Amino acid sequence: MRHSVSSFRRSLLGAALAAAALAGAGGPAQAQATWKPTKPVTIIVPWAAGGATDQVTRLAAAEIEGGLGQKIVIVNQPGGAGSIGTKATMDAPKDGYTWTAGAAKQLGTYPVLGMIQSKVDDFHLFLAVTNVSIVSVNPGTPYQTLPQLLDAMKANPLPVGTAGNSSSGHFAMEAIAKATGAKYRHVTYDGGNPAVVSTVAGETQVTTQLAPEQAEMLKGKRLRALAVVGDQALTIEGVGTIPPITQFVPNFPKVTTGFGIFIPKGVPPEVVATVEKLWAERVVPSEKLKKYAADRGALFTPLYGKAAFDAVWPTVVTDAYLLQEAGLAKVSPESLGIKR
Repeated sequence: MRHSVSSFRRSLLGAALAAAALAGAGGPAQAQATWKPTKPVTIIVPWAAGGATDQVTRLAAAEIEGGLGQKIVIVNQPGGAGSIGTKATMDAPKDGYTWTAGAAKQLGTYPVLGMIQSKVDDFHLFLAVTNVSIVSVNPGTPYQTLPQLLDAMKANPLPVGTAGNSSSGHFAMEAIAKATGAKYRHVTYDGGNPAVVSTVAGETQVTTQLAPEQAEMLKGKRLRALAVVGDQALTIEGVGTIPPITQFVPNFPKVTTGFGIFIPKGVPPEVVATVEKLWAERVVPSEKLKKYAADRGALFTPLYGKAAFDAVWPTVVTDAYLLQEAGLAKVSPESLGIKR
């Protein structure tokens, strides 16, 4: 069945609009005094500039900056598959002036990999978009379809560029390997953008990074898209319709990723209340973010509070056990309270 990006997001967007209505009606977002920061707010983006996290964080920050009355400064601090920048935020004073961003599910899978002791519920989640990965190859390779690529990878491991262990691209490729028996050589980079560029440059033959990170290269014919790592086709303006992986691999697991901004718990309650109010008033109806999603193959899914947690938690569970089954887990998900 063929769908455009806009048809993907209706159910999650409905939840976001309901949350916004609650805030406007004097719900949790208005239960505390308004926060008026007296200095700039820093958002540590734990990935390199130009990747999916960096792109959407800058757009979302610009939408709420005016309501805060202070500048929001974006600081890129890549390394450790996003764990280094995330840890820096966790270690910062809980005064409301240091936030982080990224793929929310990684907050739950970092401890599975033995990286940092983070949990999803250590943070207040503010989601802007949901991203899907795309299996793409360098146009100089002979692979015209996903089955052709998978046959080649079953015979001989091919180099696949991703943003590192536990990145969205890595989870996508691990899921593909598990479902199909394909073999690959994992080549890691400090962000989605350099991983995509590696395939464009021929350092790697394949990338499974997120649609927003690949969109411009796909439009410029510098990558060839073979499949969306999802159960519905994806249409990107200037690229066309990319078939879902389930067309070739039935019963493929969902590995979508919710991206947004995260504020550590323990900050003053008026900080959270103010950002919730701004998210409802400025991000949920944002035309700029809607256009970004449509142009880049992302799904516009603005959520916060319990709705955000409920959307993210199932993806934590899926990824945690995918890591365990791939032999990459340093700590069992069960011991961390992550139940199937």
